[in-house]
Amino acid sequence: MSKAMVRYIIVVAVLALALGHVPHCLSSKTVGGGYLYPQFYDHSCPNAQEIVKNVVAKAVAKEPRMAASLLRLHFHDCFVKGCDASVLLDSSGSIISEKRSIPNRNSARGFEVIDEIKAALEKECPHTVSCADIVALAARDSTVLTGGPSWDVPLGRRDSTGASLSGSNNNIPAPNNTFQTILTKFKLKGLDIVDLVALSGSHTIGNARCTSFRQRLYNQSGNGRPDYTLDQSHASQLRANCPRSGGDQNLFFIDFVSPINFDNSYFKNLLVNKGLLNSDQVFVSMNGASRELVKKYAYNQELFFQQFAKSMIKMGNISPLTGNNGQIRNNCRKVDA
Repeated sequence: MSKAMVRYIIVVAVLALALGHVPHCLSSKTVGGGYLYPQFYDHSCPNAQEIVKNVVAKAVAKEPRMAASLLRLHFHDCFVKGCDASVLLDSSGSIISEKRSIPNRNSARGFEVIDEIKAALEKECPHTVSCADIVALAARDSTVLTGGPSWDVPLGRRDSTGASLSGSNNNIPAPNNTFQTILTKFKLKGLDIVDLVALSGSHTIGNARCTSFRQRLYNQSGNGRPDYTLDQSHASQLRANCPRSGGDQNLFFIDFVSPINFDNSYFKNLLVNKGLLNSDQVFVSMNGASRELVKKYAYNQELFFQQFAKSMIKMGNISPLTGNNGQIRNNCRKVDA
């Protein structure tokens, strides 16, 4: 390639950034038709990503569980109205917070960390970085801090001015959903079976509450038979701290082998029927295609890491607000007046 051609490409890229349009090779086209791209804040807030990373690192060092909590926030945001930070809004006026939904109540967390990041960014570059982008960056940084893959996060999302309690209750996959129900919920968001299995690999870190899997321990499926998709010796150990009644909020590592390390042991656990959640174990017990993906990721961590990064970018592109849509909230918990 000639020097003149190189100069031309550089000029085009710089002009595109300045105008808010980026060539396909540098960007990620969203469902809504706008563009997200990793360099979005390079000029308006060049230290943005470093600020996010530093606050997340401090939070995870203080409490390792926080990495999984921040990663989960991104999932629960994107599956409801798209990746627009609606999950962060508190109830006020006409807004009923998604924090009150069944998937989020007593379990969604990390909001104070997002608040701290937002405060630091407002000090550095006021009214510039969206809460939706903060959530996306925090999810990536949490993955990396726990040993997982990194990826360039496409940026440029804006924040919603509303929330959807019903969307949160209905769109987010539940621990007791059937395989087909989970897959359908993913497909409705433009994600396929490969994305489903790879993204579920995020359960290699974090915890689940007793109430999320109790039915697997006490034959509460309605048929009176033991859940043979759960190793019975493992089930016996789980019953010690997850009684038939009470203890709903007792926490258990989803991946009991390496609970704070982002690796592929989650998939290895599924192959020996030691997946904690029914919604995870069904990948092996109920579908051949997902079973083969579990095997591939269990035997090849690098393959899992590569696909996880691709699928996270894809999920982060679910219906974001761009351009003049939405707003850049000054406070992630409430809509700007």
